[in-house]
Amino acid sequence: MEEITGSFWAEEPGSGYQPKQNIVLDRSFDFAVRIVKFYRWLYKNHGEIAPLAKQILRSGTSIGANLEEADSAFSKREFAAKVGISLKESRETRYWLRLLHATEYIDDDMFSSLRKDNDEIIRLLNAISKTTRENSK
Repeated sequence: MEEITGSFWAEEPGSGYQPKQNIVLDRSFDFAVRIVKFYRWLYKNHGEIAPLAKQILRSGTSIGANLEEADSAFSKREFAAKVGISLKESRETRYWLRLLHATEYIDDDMFSSLRKDNDEIIRLLNAISKTTRENSK
């Protein structure tokens, strides 16, 4: 029996496995990492708004989780639904960012940086949703 070494999914030379790049998955994952760090900062520096911090943590990390599910959808309909949920979570995250900025819990620079990343994801998701709808006709 042949011995298998290393990770099955590891990107090893000659393994034949070549992960395909997916910009929206990569960006949503990177954004989720930022949101987790942002949550820790909010919780440490503004513990009185822990419920708001948990809301943005939930919505900001849900974007990528739903896109991961969409990436392995069984049908176009399931794919479209998961992308739609990711889009809704992105918009909810934008709301929480706006609220935290308007109530002066985050400064202009922090708000602009997070909002820019989130808006880019929203644009990508809108484009994916539009293309999916057009291809379903």
